[in-house]
Amino acid sequence: MKKIHSTQAPEAVGPYSQAIESDGLLYCSGQIPLDPETGKLIESSIEDQTRQVMKNLSAVLKQGGSSFGGVIKATIYLKDLNDFSRVNEVYASYFSEPFPARVTIQAGKLPLDAQVEIDAIAKVL
Repeated sequence: MKKIHSTQAPEAVGPYSQAIESDGLLYCSGQIPLDPETGKLIESSIEDQTRQVMKNLSAVLKQGGSSFGGVIKATIYLKDLNDFSRVNEVYASYFSEPFPARVTIQAGKLPLDAQVEIDAIAKVL
């Protein structure tokens, strides 16, 4: 196993790694809409929060030798499932066919009261 750490993504807010690479797969921890420079939550629209999450996830994927094109599976955690279509529109703009497998769930509460969190499993390219 190899720990992956990107300075372009927020520091972990607990005892976990941004990602772990094992046997050619990259297991990315959930990203919330934290600004990596300030460590503060982006408090704006769900679309802006989702874009920040994807930016953070992209930095971790890149550091691990992958990209959105290498994502095999993603999980989206939403504070409010009513935001599904708005998040889905932003999320979809980062991928092309074949789309990764995905699960989207409404979570009771997300870290730092974020509205969205996304994790991913990707192949190292």
